Amino acid sequence: MTRTAIGPTAFVRIDHHSAVQLAADVARSCAEQCRLPGAMPDQAAVIASELASNLAKHAKDGALYVQPFRLGAGLEILTADRGPGMSELQRCLTDGYTTTGTLGAGLGAVSRIATDLIIRTEAGVGTLVSARLALPGQPYPGQDVGFLCLAAEGEQECGDTGAIVENDRIRTAIVVDGLGLGHGPQAAEVAQIALRAFHSAADQPLPQLMAVLHRALRHSRGAAVGILRLSTDQAQYCGIGNVRALAFSPRGVGHRLTGQPGIVGWKMPTPQTHSIPLTPHTAAVLHSDGINAIWAHSPSPSMLRLPPPLLTVALAHGHRSGRDDATVLAVRAHQESR
Repeated sequence: MTRTAIGPTAFVRIDHHSAVQLAADVARSCAEQCRLPGAMPDQAAVIASELASNLAKHAKDGALYVQPFRLGAGLEILTADRGPGMSELQRCLTDGYTTTGTLGAGLGAVSRIATDLIIRTEAGVGTLVSARLALPGQPYPGQDVGFLCLAAEGEQECGDTGAIVENDRIRTAIVVDGLGLGHGPQAAEVAQIALRAFHSAADQPLPQLMAVLHRALRHSRGAAVGILRLSTDQAQYCGIGNVRALAFSPRGVGHRLTGQPGIVGWKMPTPQTHSIPLTPHTAAVLHSDGINAIWAHSPSPSMLRLPPPLLTVALAHGHRSGRDDATVLAVRAHQESR
């Protein structure tokens, strides 16, 4: 079983070239906190610097996100923008290619350093990037797991959290929205209590797992909780409160589920489990109410084709309410690790 606690994702707004150094510093610091060895912290800084520099030069409304892996050991750096897109992506990935008269290291350097690089670009819409650094010889989640957890504007701590555990090819994912006096430390404390309880009982049937969380939170202000369990051909969802679950494929959004009314830890109804059929092209999404649910009403065909890491950053960048904590998790059923 692989267990990873989820803390807030580091966020850097790239609205000026001065933000490039900040992005590099944040990535290096995160890599050091993850205890990545040798040159890996410097490699993380190079990736963040090159991606942020591209945003500063070519894009608008750019942002960079840095976080540890959710499964496995390593670091993920993501970017999103509303720029012009890349008309010649393959040329951009070649060392020495430039459109601005600079040395042209850019995406070529990122491609060489990163363990895994995913890019989707659309003319007039923008570009999404996920660059990962994995420990050599260690498994990592590839393109079938994505996650972002962002604190409300002005807050250092996040009342949302989430995690993914894997046991015998079955993945169980949780998103928690801790209730407190607004945002910040109290809500974050509630969310972490829930996360510890989840890890202690993650292999139990979902209603029993929800009961474990309810007992753990009984002396707190409680939380909204959504849990997904994915096997090869189906997902099970159990939710209390305003955490949404969806299943989608390139054909569209097939299922939309919201948790039962109630609060885990305070007034919780008897938990109910819903089954969602899965095909090889179906992904499941959990998100807190910090992501505007309107995104699922008429998503673009290009969004429906995004792999989970890029879907999460697209939702966080385009549909997040800055006044609230926001967590979004996208996952497919287990695939063979690399």
